Amino acid sequence: MITTRKISPLSREKTVQRQQLDNIELHDSLRAYFFQEVIEGLQDGILLLNETGELIHANTSACNIVSQINQDSSNYIPPAIWSLCETLLENRSNLAKKTMILSHEIVVDKSKVFCVRARWLNLEKCNRSYLLVSMENKYESLKNIAIVEVNKYKLTRREAEIWCLYRGKFSYKEIADQLYISMNTVKKHMRNIHAKRQAFLNCEN
Repeated sequence: MITTRKISPLSREKTVQRQQLDNIELHDSLRAYFFQEVIEGLQDGILLLNETGELIHANTSACNIVSQINQDSSNYIPPAIWSLCETLLENRSNLAKKTMILSHEIVVDKSKVFCVRARWLNLEKCNRSYLLVSMENKYESLKNIAIVEVNKYKLTRREAEIWCLYRGKFSYKEIADQLYISMNTVKKHMRNIHAKRQAFLNCEN
């Protein structure tokens, strides 16, 4: 049953050499703490399950995203996510040694569109395989890009609000409704934004 699986909060010319983990001089406990902090600091949600489907770990973002998908305070793995996991589990004998990523998009509303990816994570040194599920809020990712662009194009506060929504795939009407302004006002601001954007691109070239 799905309801038995709860989430516990818990230069261009230079060649970059990949540093092996063994070269990081950390004691095992410090190394574990280091990676725990890295995982917890991610904006994407991360779920880790073992070969029997038991949840091993969920980072803070995963707990947050799951509650948004469930649209309540429950922390059960949503059916759409568990379905991906089940497919991998049912075919683990065929897929455990292959790199296959299953993905699904979950739409809650305009600002909550989650891209979920699941795959086997094979740890050869441990001779173990785990299910790795990552969850990305596509709207938040686009919004972060928009915030960077706001600074580049030197947009006003209102232009910034409109641009962030526009980059988040909101229509002019939806932007107008969201900000309680007219469609003509949105269009006027968008013309100004595109002019500033073009001026920036001209300067770059």
